[in-house]
Amino acid sequence: MAGPPERHVLFDRSPRNVRPGETLLAALARTGWPALQRSIRYHRPRGPYCGVGHCTGCLVRVNGRPNVRACRFEPADGDAVTTENSWPSPRFDVLGVLDYLFPGGIDTLHGFRRPVWATRAYHRVVRRLAGYGAAPDPAAAVVPSLPPLRRTVDVAIVGAGVAGRALAAALAGAGRPVVVIDRALHPPAVPWADLLPRTTVTFLPPPSPGGDARFTLLGFEEPGRGVEVRAGTVVVATGGYDAPLWFGGSDRPGVLTAEGAFALLAPDGGAPFERAVVVGGGERVGEVLERCGDAVAAIVAPNDVAPSVVRRASELDIPLYPRSLVLSTAGRSRVRSVALRTRGQGPRFSLGCDAVVLAHRRLPTPQLFFQAGARMEWRGGAGAYYPWLADSGETSVPSLFALGETAGFLPEGGADAAGRVAAAILGRPLPEGAPPPRVASDGLPEVDGYYRELAAEPRSGRWVACPCEDVLLEEVEAAHRAGYRGIEVIKRYTGLGTGLCQGRYCLPDTLLLLARLEARPPPEVGYITQRPPVVPTPLGAFATLAETAGEAGAP
Repeated sequence: MAGPPERHVLFDRSPRNVRPGETLLAALARTGWPALQRSIRYHRPRGPYCGVGHCTGCLVRVNGRPNVRACRFEPADGDAVTTENSWPSPRFDVLGVLDYLFPGGIDTLHGFRRPVWATRAYHRVVRRLAGYGAAPDPAAAVVPSLPPLRRTVDVAIVGAGVAGRALAAALAGAGRPVVVIDRALHPPAVPWADLLPRTTVTFLPPPSPGGDARFTLLGFEEPGRGVEVRAGTVVVATGGYDAPLWFGGSDRPGVLTAEGAFALLAPDGGAPFERAVVVGGGERVGEVLERCGDAVAAIVAPNDVAPSVVRRASELDIPLYPRSLVLSTAGRSRVRSVALRTRGQGPRFSLGCDAVVLAHRRLPTPQLFFQAGARMEWRGGAGAYYPWLADSGETSVPSLFALGETAGFLPEGGADAAGRVAAAILGRPLPEGAPPPRVASDGLPEVDGYYRELAAEPRSGRWVACPCEDVLLEEVEAAHRAGYRGIEVIKRYTGLGTGLCQGRYCLPDTLLLLARLEARPPPEVGYITQRPPVVPTPLGAFATLAETAGEAGAP
């Protein structure tokens, strides 16, 4: 029997074929490196970066609707897709001259004030330059075509990864109804639970003493179906993501995370790059080698290289460069080489490449814990905030649990952690013995020492601290010299962390930088307020929930 037919779409007026189950980004990558976007302040070229729907590197306009993430969009037959924020195209953008006219940044806070009579014209120009594209066409609004989805269950698990599925199996085996929510377009099957795929949720305020004892999670199933889940217990197992790394030209197309590289792979394993330099030395690099080994030209490790990676690289005849600093990339519309230096005042050298894959560090996704008001703690082993946990895996918010990578559990303790959370939810005694191991709470991450050594190097190229908002590293340092202290104040002054990724790709490393500049530990530098929703959400999805609230008996 023949499978589903290919879909035919127009991309910038050129016909493209999209295979069944394929995202627009993956389809475009089959014919070369896709150029989709220009940055909002300097109109620097942007390319796919994270591949999981957090960054702004693959925003496109679909049928007149702006800011659709190509990595999460599966086109329908006849869709018209265009690129945005550039003229005449992302590959050649006339407004890219701003990148050269303002090498030290566009000061929209203090500049553009003289002469006074011209300020209104200045503001119009600045607003035109600093945007994510034009407003939607009148007929392009996402009108939910399906009735809102509502669920009321004992337990809701956010995340269908290994940890979430293991807990769902344990609870379902004990007869507890479970809903599993996951953002992935095609998450792994969870036959023993009610699975809600391609769904993103955020918390309403948690239950209050003496009131309704259930949590309320509101969200949407892409592209715009409203979702409401009410549960007595919520377990957050949202996993982690591959971290960024600062160096000159780190925002250049061709620099991407390991997740981004995986998202671009064709079904036969082919990648839109041929000579990638992979940054990292741990298990994540091993995953990149297994999936992209034929397209890897070298491995550059900020610190040491794990023995398993050494063995696999030797089998593939891939050179290793341990304990090396990444200084900058070169190339106009795409990476063509990367400049390096061996740590400890070693020699400088460069490697030719057409991609730089970041696989050096994993970070948790803690936004839901912040939004639920859970107590958070800085864990120096990873250089990130994690929820405070009791031995049962429960957070400071009663009946809100954390599990897996986002909770800081190490892989070897994952099964034990799932067993403890299941026992606590089922009212059974916790397993004997010490709680499962988590990321170390003391010290600083290895990348802190790396950055301290890198700070002594002359800078080459533009260092972008916040890719979403085009905030430069030197702007953050200038704010510190001007007397501003703390990450929240720096955010308000510079705009860092206010983009669509909600700080995922700028705040972790900025915390380490400010801790060094302010000579105090990261917890004292603080964190920004994490406001819901977790990702940009169509208001129409929430509107349908409000319209049917009376019918469903919801408040």
